[in-house]
Amino acid sequence: MTFVKKTTMKITSFLLSLCLIPLIIVKANGLDTNLSKQMTNHMKTKKVLFVVTSFDQVPNGTKTGIWIEEFASPYFLLTAQGIEVTVTSPKGGKAPIDPKSTKPEFTTESVKQFFSDASAQEKLNNTIALKDIDPNVYDAVFYPGGHGPMWDLPENKISIHIIESFYNAGKPVALVCHAPAALKNVKNQNGEPFVKGKKVAGFTNSEEIAGKSTGEVPFMLEDMLVESGAVCQKGADWQGFAVSDGLLITGQNPASAELVAEKIISALKTVQ
Repeated sequence: MTFVKKTTMKITSFLLSLCLIPLIIVKANGLDTNLSKQMTNHMKTKKVLFVVTSFDQVPNGTKTGIWIEEFASPYFLLTAQGIEVTVTSPKGGKAPIDPKSTKPEFTTESVKQFFSDASAQEKLNNTIALKDIDPNVYDAVFYPGGHGPMWDLPENKISIHIIESFYNAGKPVALVCHAPAALKNVKNQNGEPFVKGKKVAGFTNSEEIAGKSTGEVPFMLEDMLVESGAVCQKGADWQGFAVSDGLLITGQNPASAELVAEKIISALKTVQ
């Protein structure tokens, strides 16, 4: 019995030593203090804040709002990656959808998916008011376009603060189509226009003119960006085009929404 007991103890000690070896190696390399943090960051669910418009009718009487493809494509691409999406708007509650964006000629697969997905529709029907948002909770912010954002977001102080705080905290800021209008009054840390010297894409003058919608906007987006010192980037009219300049991600038109979402996903992989 004594022999068996001693043998058992030796085997147990040997197995315990094997379990301790990885910990000894980690500690020897000075990694033990960061290991828990790295594992926590790796497992953390990323959260993206969608900022949408509350504006539903331009002064000439035309109904407007979100261009739904620019919400739907990024929403489904991000959520498919396990990313949590929260939707906010200046007023909160039901966000308007531009009725033109639901016409058959503009109904993409993501738009069809949106109108068959009760959960996605619930997000837009019950947006959280901007004043109730804590920017610190989120890892990135995204602005879908449509003509609506040009009317209620450029002057919105909370939206301006969100963009500035995200960027200064090292978090991606993404906008597509007309949504870069929200950058109009955003400043950098030197008090200069945020877009000054940055590569930015957005709905072009030629697209606005071709779409016969110049009477539905308070200003021409491309002109505003140029006047603010942006380095405007663009592809062919109506074709997908997106550009990243550090943490700033922008896309030109509805066809660019997926490209912007893909860049958000890539950027989130570097956010700790």
